[in-house]
Amino acid sequence: MNIKQQRTESLLQEVLSLALSQLQDPQINTLIITGVKCSKGKQSAEVYIEGTDISPNERKTILEQLKKAQGILKEYILNSTQWFRSPNLIFKFDDTLHSANNLDSIFAQLEREKRTPKE
Repeated sequence: MNIKQQRTESLLQEVLSLALSQLQDPQINTLIITGVKCSKGKQSAEVYIEGTDISPNERKTILEQLKKAQGILKEYILNSTQWFRSPNLIFKFDDTLHSANNLDSIFAQLEREKRTPKE
C-alpha cells in the first residue's frame, strides 16, 4: 500500500472519529473507529467500528443510524479536509479484538492444562 493512501485513510479515520463524537446520539458518539480502508480514487471507504461488546440487535440499529447520518458525516469530511468529494461510507463492525481475546483465553487454558499434572 502506498504512503498517500495510508495518509488518506489515517486522516479519514481521525476526521470521522471527531465527527461521530459530535453527533447528538449517545449510541453513536461513543463508537470507536478501529480502521478505514479506502478504495482507489476515494470512491468509497470501509469504516471499521469496534464491536466487541455490542449485541447483534444493537449492531443493526447502529448501522441504520450511521446510514441516516451519512450525509452529515460526508459534509463534515468535506469541510474538514477540503477534498473535492467525500467517499461513500460503508460501516462494518471489527471483531478482531474479540477474536484476539478468545485466542488469549485459549492459550491461557492450554498453559494451565500443560502445568497441571495428568493422573
